[in-house]
Amino acid sequence: MTNSRRKGKNGELEVAKILREHGYDARRGQQYKGGGDSPDVIGIPGFHLEVKRVEQLRLKSAIDQSKRDAADGEVPVVVHRKSREPWFVTLSFEDFLNIISDARH
Repeated sequence: MTNSRRKGKNGELEVAKILREHGYDARRGQQYKGGGDSPDVIGIPGFHLEVKRVEQLRLKSAIDQSKRDAADGEVPVVVHRKSREPWFVTLSFEDFLNIISDARH
């Protein structure tokens, strides 16, 4: 396994672990669904999570991938970080507004 693949796998495992620590039944998606369109991490209903553990993120490309692979009704999300940095979440502003609007009701 190349270093970049190992780094990606470790990033997916790390995100899944953090989500489990917060009460979600999260797992790596590829090992369960196997398809190219399966999310990197599963267990958050309504969201398609692509995890990027890279030093130079091509954010537009990552968002496009998440949008392309998300099932109907899923919010495409990119979870990303560089080495020794905190995790960040990127999603469209429209999706963000829908989420906060739903939380208000």
